[in-house]
Amino acid sequence: MALPGAGSDIELVPLYVRAMEALVAGDLKSASQEAGATLTPYLVDERWLWRIRLEQAAADPASLQWIARAAVDAATGQVVGHVGFHGPPNDVGMVEVAYSVDPQHRRRGHATAMLRTALEWAASEPGVRTVRATISPANAASMATLRPFGFEHTGEQWDDEEGLELIFELPVSQPPP
Repeated sequence: MALPGAGSDIELVPLYVRAMEALVAGDLKSASQEAGATLTPYLVDERWLWRIRLEQAAADPASLQWIARAAVDAATGQVVGHVGFHGPPNDVGMVEVAYSVDPQHRRRGHATAMLRTALEWAASEPGVRTVRATISPANAASMATLRPFGFEHTGEQWDDEEGLELIFELPVSQPPP
């Protein structure tokens, strides 16, 4: 799989249960200590997501390896958002990517770097065959982020919270051993 751009400039910092609990509680200092990185208020603002991910981790502890990572700009050391998957690969080897850039860091290429990093991560995992992305047709920025990676539009779905979403998929090539 040829990925746009040269190399990754995003480092991933796992957000485990204690870090997510602290984010939900609004305790940025404790969350940062647990993560080992200086997290930002934007991650506290995303507490709705951490609540969902905590429930998911409680039901399936193995999902923690897939669902929650802070995205750190390797050049500056700043947390610029978060990236991960909705969970581990399903029975046909598909994962759905999720990423969000802190509004203070948007329009600087971070979404592309996050997606590239997530695709590299997926390609390094033996059980992953396909990466899916679902995007609102109104989200022009995310549509533009996907375009250079070669995702194919494969359908539509209705999400009770997000409304209409377009489904895009990309086969993943496994790196040689």
